[in-house]
Amino acid sequence: MDTFHALVRFLDELDKRKIHYSLGKIRDGILIEVAVPGQRWEIEFMLDGSVEIEKFISSGDIFGDEEIEMLFRDFSN
Repeated sequence: MDTFHALVRFLDELDKRKIHYSLGKIRDGILIEVAVPGQRWEIEFMLDGSVEIEKFISSGDIFGDEEIEMLFRDFSN
């Protein structure tokens, strides 16, 4: 199965299971971002046929609004 068909089948399965996702383009492929409770997944379908998955899993820690200043301090250009 080629990359395009695999991508469409994957998106169909997400729709069928009512899993929310968003699409984007990165490097040489299509990025599907999936958010589920406590996790965020980045699934990349690449032109060469490979699929790369990166998962970001929450520790469950909740922070206060003081973290906003840290965001601006540490990640602004």
